[in-house]
Amino acid sequence: MPPKTRGKAAKKAGKAQKNISKSDKKKKRKRKESYAFYIYKILKQVHPDTGISNKAMIAAEASCLAPYNKRSTITSREIQTAVRLLLPGELAKHAVSEGTKAITKYTSSK
Repeated sequence: MPPKTRGKAAKKAGKAQKNISKSDKKKKRKRKESYAFYIYKILKQVHPDTGISNKAMIAAEASCLAPYNKRSTITSREIQTAVRLLLPGELAKHAVSEGTKAITKYTSSK
């Protein structure tokens, strides 16, 4: 015969508990640092007469990201993700916040 429980313990014992293992939970992926920001310096070492602007580098990265979402349009979201991939750490956070601020200012002025 099982032991009797009272009050809240009885309610908890009556419900079926879900056993969620650590493997069932959604894992948060650690963002890997990229050397993409330093491509320009390496390009200058290899081909001193050839260059790429930072804007072109961001646009190229954003154009690679667009097909992942089955879209042909580069939106502000793709640009934001490209900036996060290209710039290291805290610099990416500041760039994203400045970009968001610029978009907000632009849309409010229309």
